[in-house]
Amino acid sequence: MKILIVSATPFEILPLKQYLGENNISTESKTFSLKNCQVSFLETGVGIPATLYALSVSDLKSFDLIINAGIAGSLSRNFEIGQVFEINNERFADLGVQEKNGTFTDVFELGLTDKNQPPFENGWIVNKNTANFNFLPKAFGITVNKVHGESKSIEIIKNKYPEAQIETMEGASFAFYCALQKLNYLQVRSISNFVEPRNRKNWKISLAIDNLNKVLIDLISSF
Repeated sequence: MKILIVSATPFEILPLKQYLGENNISTESKTFSLKNCQVSFLETGVGIPATLYALSVSDLKSFDLIINAGIAGSLSRNFEIGQVFEINNERFADLGVQEKNGTFTDVFELGLTDKNQPPFENGWIVNKNTANFNFLPKAFGITVNKVHGESKSIEIIKNKYPEAQIETMEGASFAFYCALQKLNYLQVRSISNFVEPRNRKNWKISLAIDNLNKVLIDLISSF
C-alpha cells in the first residue's frame, strides 16, 4: 500500500519521519517501508494557496491513500487539547464578504457558487471515505486564511457555522482537491489550542504533535 503524508510544515510530522528512518529502510526516493506500506511525504507550506499548488504539481494518482496531518485549533470546549480527530466534513469559512454590521456572508449565500456544486454538499466537503476508517472520533472542520483570535470574530464564526469544531488553514483546500480528483484521502488533526482570544501561552504544540504522530504510526502499522 502506497501512502502519502501531506503536512503544511515539517515539524508537525517529524516524529513519524524519525520513527520510519530509525526502524525501517529508506530508499533514495525518500520513501519509507513499514510492514505492507510504502510511505512518502509532501510538505506543502502553510495556507490554502500553498496547499493547492503543492497538490496540483504532485503525482497523487499513484497513491492508495493520502493523509493530511497536522495540528489545529478547537472551536469546541467539549474537546481536549491533545485529542486527535479525523475530519470528515470541511468547508471554507472566510470565502465571501464581510457585511457592514460585522457579520459574514459566504459565496453560497451570495449566489456566486451553488452550495451543492461538486465537491460541496450544502456548502460542506464531505469525505466519503471516512466510513472505512473508525480508528478516531470524527469532527467538522473549517478552513480560514486568518485564524480567529478576537472575541467578537470568534463569536461570529461560531454562530455562522455552529457545526464547526476544528479550525485549520489548509484542511478544506486539501479536501477540495482530493474530492474533485476522486482520490482516497483522510484528514487527521490534533488539537494544540482552543480558538479563543489569542494567547500562545495556552497552546500545547508539543503534546499535540506527539499525539498526532502516535496515531499516524499506529494507523500505518495497522495496514
